[in-house]
Amino acid sequence: MHFDQETALELGRFLLQVKAVKLNDKEPFTWASGRKSPIYCDNRVTLSHPAVRTFIRQQFVKAIEAKIGMVDAVAGVATGGIPQGALVAQEMNLPFVYVRSEAKNHGMGQQIEGELRPGSSVVVVEDLISTGGSSLKAVAALREAGCTVKGMVAIFSYELAVAEKAFAEAKVPLYTLSHYNALLEAALNMGILSQDEIASLARWRENPEKWSEERMGAC
Repeated sequence: MHFDQETALELGRFLLQVKAVKLNDKEPFTWASGRKSPIYCDNRVTLSHPAVRTFIRQQFVKAIEAKIGMVDAVAGVATGGIPQGALVAQEMNLPFVYVRSEAKNHGMGQQIEGELRPGSSVVVVEDLISTGGSSLKAVAALREAGCTVKGMVAIFSYELAVAEKAFAEAKVPLYTLSHYNALLEAALNMGILSQDEIASLARWRENPEKWSEERMGAC
């Protein structure tokens, strides 16, 4: 679920301006999975821009207070959600922990780093939602530790149907500051993309696998 459309459009402009998000329909990017995509998102770039970093932190806090409510702690998802979560925790004067993708195979073998008491209510902070798999693994780890996950907030979502289904099945409320459709609208308004390019990018979101296969076949 999106937090606020005005916020989504403004953040979409910010992400494009600082090149945290890159769009290219003609020369698509290759994801780690090998699939082709017309979008590449690296929200870590926002940390280098104080005005954008501040905007994201403030909007996260507003979203948490308006949609999730009071919590005992903030948890960031490694790695992109760690700095964002720490900034939010500082703003809200709350304890902060972060969740690894898997438990360490040395030392204490911990997956959750930091002090988090069983029974704590937690909001999870993520930088990007694609399929939702890694984000929900963090939720599972927190639940296994005896905590209540009241919801998750993220900077950006690709709005893929597979993620929406996964979050619904896991019963995790998700609120994103910006999203794919808002980004396309911002790109069109800024003159970055044409209507034809917007249409192609919209088709990618409807069926990423088919879009990727078509591009790979054209290579």
